[in-house]
Amino acid sequence: MRTHTHANDRARPWPVRPAVGFLHPLEVLKDQDLDLAEKREILAAWASDASAVEHRPSQRWLLGTPGPVPLSEVLSALRRLDRDMFS
Repeated sequence: MRTHTHANDRARPWPVRPAVGFLHPLEVLKDQDLDLAEKREILAAWASDASAVEHRPSQRWLLGTPGPVPLSEVLSALRRLDRDMFS
């Protein structure tokens, strides 16, 4: 089971909590325990250069996930989140 910290918690060693339990960015979108801001935070961290896989710039590996995923899939999930937020 994944534990969530409240968005207002101040004592987090990493700007985003590890994405423990997520195999794919679409799972973030489907997680009903996360609000939109938390989903965006996780997906943005996953898309960031800080999560880039060395020597494979098109791959991202977010802390807490079992393996890398294509950046295109992370960006697709972010676009879907934006579309759902504004439609």
